[in-house]
Amino acid sequence: MGVKVLELKNICIDLSDGKSLVKNASLSIEKGRVHGLIGESGSGKSLSALSIVGLLPRNCSVTGGSICLTVNGVKTELQKLPSNEIRSIRGNEVGFIFQDPMTSLNPVMRCGDQVEEAIAIHQKISKKELKKRVIHLFQKVKLPDPEKAYGAYPHELSGGQRQRVMIAQAISCNPALLVADEPTTALDVEVQMAIVDLINELRKSDNMAVLFISHDLGIISEIADDISIMYKGEIIETGTTEAIFKSPEAAYTKGLLACRPPLDKQINRLPTIQDFIDGIPREANDGDSRNEDLKENANEILLMVRALSAFYPLSYGLMGQVTREFHVLRNIDFEVVRGESLGLVGESGSGKSSLGRALLHLIETRSGEINYRGELISDMREKEFRKWRSKIQFVFQDPYSSLNPKIKVGEAINEVLKVHKSDLGRDRRKDKVHELLRLVGLHESDYDKYPHQFSGGQRQRIVIARALAPDPEFIVCDEAVSALDVSVQAQILNLLKDLKINLGLTYLFITHDMAVVRFFCDRMLVMKDGSLIESGKTDRIFEMPSHDYTKSLIEFAKKLG
Repeated sequence: MGVKVLELKNICIDLSDGKSLVKNASLSIEKGRVHGLIGESGSGKSLSALSIVGLLPRNCSVTGGSICLTVNGVKTELQKLPSNEIRSIRGNEVGFIFQDPMTSLNPVMRCGDQVEEAIAIHQKISKKELKKRVIHLFQKVKLPDPEKAYGAYPHELSGGQRQRVMIAQAISCNPALLVADEPTTALDVEVQMAIVDLINELRKSDNMAVLFISHDLGIISEIADDISIMYKGEIIETGTTEAIFKSPEAAYTKGLLACRPPLDKQINRLPTIQDFIDGIPREANDGDSRNEDLKENANEILLMVRALSAFYPLSYGLMGQVTREFHVLRNIDFEVVRGESLGLVGESGSGKSSLGRALLHLIETRSGEINYRGELISDMREKEFRKWRSKIQFVFQDPYSSLNPKIKVGEAINEVLKVHKSDLGRDRRKDKVHELLRLVGLHESDYDKYPHQFSGGQRQRIVIARALAPDPEFIVCDEAVSALDVSVQAQILNLLKDLKINLGLTYLFITHDMAVVRFFCDRMLVMKDGSLIESGKTDRIFEMPSHDYTKSLIEFAKKLG
């Protein structure tokens, strides 16, 4: 047995009104080992982690149990420390990597200054030595150009580079414990693998204990030595990674492992956690019936794109003229057949979202054509294009930011009907909203609730209901399930499949998740640096990819699968 750097013993976290959020949670992490904490949103994972460093929200508190940190043979009960003493430990003996570096990093401070600030709080060191230390840290976390990153603002770096800055900041004072809270969420598979490898290298070289929080089973299987499963505020199962993955005991754990889309085969439907909890797990049928409808529609092209190009302005001259621009879409050609699910994959910054937005006139294009049902829509003015907006709808990645927090969800859906179904009376519109809420698995009573009253999965259902309101034929889903827990992801993917069959929908499904593409899409396009580099049936590409980049995406996905 090694030295236990962290010990949580029967931790209880309650709201100020007495509601229990975390109940008797216990886990321990030895020096040099990674402990994975898995669970869906709201299970208490992040609260448990935040309690270690005294960062719980004001309306929450630790009401029972102990949090023990052992550094250099000295054991400290963290929950008993006053705020000034816990501050001396936070960022020093315990490093913390947050989920979204863009919101965790100060947008108006250069990255180097932010890491310097973290060091200066705990150590007295000259400005010259500080910069030298930060450059060394940036080299250690493998930022491509440490000097450039030092002087850059967060928005000037990619998502993966920002996460590396966060890691550099977290390890800047050589902590005994590193807490990583969803550090790879919403990153593409190649960047995810790089971040996992980096954290693994750092814990080995610095002999750190790591608490790695995630809802991604592939990531956890790759990095963790031990795992705890959290469900509704309780840790229901703990064991080595091998034991949990090979022989799970709890029904919830079995469901969690089963509802991840497989990479090695196509199945008709994903099992859900509730199936296992209810004791009636449905078998995921091998084979695939997706292409049956496509045979009937094989010659009916719904959307055709030819030589499409687009640019983003990067800088302007004194007179407002563009002096520098970025070529985001490069001569894009593809078709979408009615009734199919067409996947679009690629790394962050490859142009996937820009292509989806261009189809709906949400960004301007420079050249090329977009034809929908034989009509040239790319050159239409907004007034002309408005009638097509009811036929082509968009589901965004983050449902919370795409819903107005001050408007009830029923009214948000009703707004769409007022624009696209203006002939409907008030009562008929409300009936239609109730019908849409039921269609996506919600209740009529949800009409009068606000977005913050729903979980992430429920908000995504609301956004889907809103997209369905004008009776569309074609829906662009932009990373619609990427930020969802694997359990909620399975429910949304099954819902989208059902809607496709029942309503005759066609999808362009933009994602970085290769397993989701394998399950959901009939055909797929692979995008890199603004160009389409490969296209074809999903089965064929997974079994015989022709481009080296596609091969690397599939290999990375298999490694994390």
